[in-house]
Amino acid sequence: MGVELLDLSVPVLSGMPVYPGDPEVVVAPALTVANSGVNVRRLHMGSQSGTHVDAPYHVDDLLPRLEDLPLERFTGPAVVADARGLPPRTPIGPEILPAGLRPGVVLLIATGWSRHWGTADVLAHPYPAAETAEAIVAAGVRTVGIDALSVDRTPPPGDGEFSLDAHRVLCGAGAVIAENLTGLDRLLEAQADGRRVEVSLFPIRLEGDGAPVRAVARIDAPPVRSSR
Repeated sequence: MGVELLDLSVPVLSGMPVYPGDPEVVVAPALTVANSGVNVRRLHMGSQSGTHVDAPYHVDDLLPRLEDLPLERFTGPAVVADARGLPPRTPIGPEILPAGLRPGVVLLIATGWSRHWGTADVLAHPYPAAETAEAIVAAGVRTVGIDALSVDRTPPPGDGEFSLDAHRVLCGAGAVIAENLTGLDRLLEAQADGRRVEVSLFPIRLEGDGAPVRAVARIDAPPVRSSR
């Protein structure tokens, strides 16, 4: 088994899940080969649609905007935390944080909730507690991703109350947050096998609060083990 590239992004499709209140996603033909000689699609979506990154500016006008962040903030060696198996809407405590967190590392939190993508249950994901975000920041990590709609609780339909506790801790420290990742189970397997994982979360060049990304993991070949 050699080097493996894994797409961690959800497809951008009309009617895809969005955070409550965000713009709905519509992808429709704008030009066609039959009428115009080329195929071009019209996109209507928010900056936080699908797999995307939040800049600190997302939660505070005085914090850095997407264009102010160094490209190094969007890539690096990944450490994956296993937060799978939790009940819906459960805060994730700091005890799930693995060893090896340090500046320059991309922390990915695997809740397993990407299996609910496209269903109503996608809203009921677990989320890092504020003290977990504080422990992440204390370790020097400034890039965090999760396979859920948000690093904070997403309110159920009819419940307008929501919190931005983890967002405020992470963004207040200048961190970027990637949300709506998928495929993190595979990264946990690779990590358990001792395979090195790097991840890239480069956003398209929008200014402001955040932007969609094509999230990709590079999984190195397994380490060579001595037969002795």
